Amino acid sequence: MSALVENAVSLFSKLPPAERFHVRARAFSAPLEAVAWRVPAGGTVADVGCGHGLLSALLALEDPTRTVHGVDPDSRKIMWASQGPGRLPKVHFEQGTVESLAERHPAEFDAAVVCDVLYLLPRERWPEFLRTVRRLLRPAGRFLLKEAEGDGSWKHYKCLAQEWVMVKMLGRTKAGGGLVLEPRGTVESLLREAGFTVRETVELDAGYTTPHILYVAEAS
Repeated sequence: MSALVENAVSLFSKLPPAERFHVRARAFSAPLEAVAWRVPAGGTVADVGCGHGLLSALLALEDPTRTVHGVDPDSRKIMWASQGPGRLPKVHFEQGTVESLAERHPAEFDAAVVCDVLYLLPRERWPEFLRTVRRLLRPAGRFLLKEAEGDGSWKHYKCLAQEWVMVKMLGRTKAGGGLVLEPRGTVESLLREAGFTVRETVELDAGYTTPHILYVAEAS
């Protein structure tokens, strides 16, 4: 674990043991630092589906000039996020959805990040979700979408089984009836249809048991 990730995880030290464990497990299991590196310096960043706020913490610590605004529908996670990285001066959290954020802050963000959210939504909601993310961004704003790739590999099926446990059995993650993984070509097409230009598609699964993939796009 890098110094940046360790510093981010340390912000959650006052949380209950179960929540600290969840954050540390997230830090080990997802390449969030690789996402943070690709966010433009400075500016205002929307972290949609921020959960406990680990990625928000990385974004703020990696570049203290950034303002980070995290939103999540889970009130429990927003409470934990507020008690962790929410103590940083330029990090803000609120309970809500991408729709509520876009309604109040249209075209106000230089960048938006969405990590492991799409596959928790019903597949038919993906196009509108991506169009709403587009509404958050200023012209030429950057969108970083980190998902698990639907490639039919053992990692694909392991990811679905893991999320089924987290959502259905443990209730650690809220889902809207999704748990669907799509191949990269499908996601790239959806991004273009939503008004984005896809600049880069990066495989981030090396060393992980989940088929992590990152789409770097720009608001057209």
